[in-house]
Amino acid sequence: MSEFAPAPVSASGLLLVMAHPAMERSRANRAMAEAAKDLKGVTLVDLYESYPDFAIDVRAEQRRLARHAAVAVQFPVYWYSTPALLKEWFDLVWLHGFAYGNGGTALQGKRMLVACSTGGDEASYRPAGQHRYPITDFLKPLQQTAALCGMQWLEPFVLHASANKSEAALAREAKTYRRRLIPLAGLGASDAAGPLP
Repeated sequence: MSEFAPAPVSASGLLLVMAHPAMERSRANRAMAEAAKDLKGVTLVDLYESYPDFAIDVRAEQRRLARHAAVAVQFPVYWYSTPALLKEWFDLVWLHGFAYGNGGTALQGKRMLVACSTGGDEASYRPAGQHRYPITDFLKPLQQTAALCGMQWLEPFVLHASANKSEAALAREAKTYRRRLIPLAGLGASDAAGPLP
């Protein structure tokens, strides 16, 4: 076993890692978090709340990753990438010998979901749009990270035009998001705690 690998455990449930540097001002990511927070089988971690000084507890995060059968990362797209603390989390926690490379098998076989919000609408992420490329192109570094670690990449959940959505539209998106998380948490629809928002 690698020096980084935690003691073997039976993995179950979903680790949902959120990274929004100003969650109090977020409509979309806050609605998504509200839709997920009472689901059985989901461990919700807010990186900016947990590590405001960016001093990530690497061993604790590795143990948390190892305990779960699925991993989801939730964030607003910032300059075509993740917020800084989420990138730091990947850099410090997903180490050689733990997540990949010699002895790095802790994430193999786990499912990975990216859930992100964008300011632009879907049409702006097309060749003729402002951003020129589909949003999936900007998520390819995360997709390749999952592949390198032997994880199963799932179709991303993307909430476009987040700032411009009505409350009703945002509620519909949050409900859809919750439904995507239920099977990752190891639940059937009837097992999920609480009503859909």
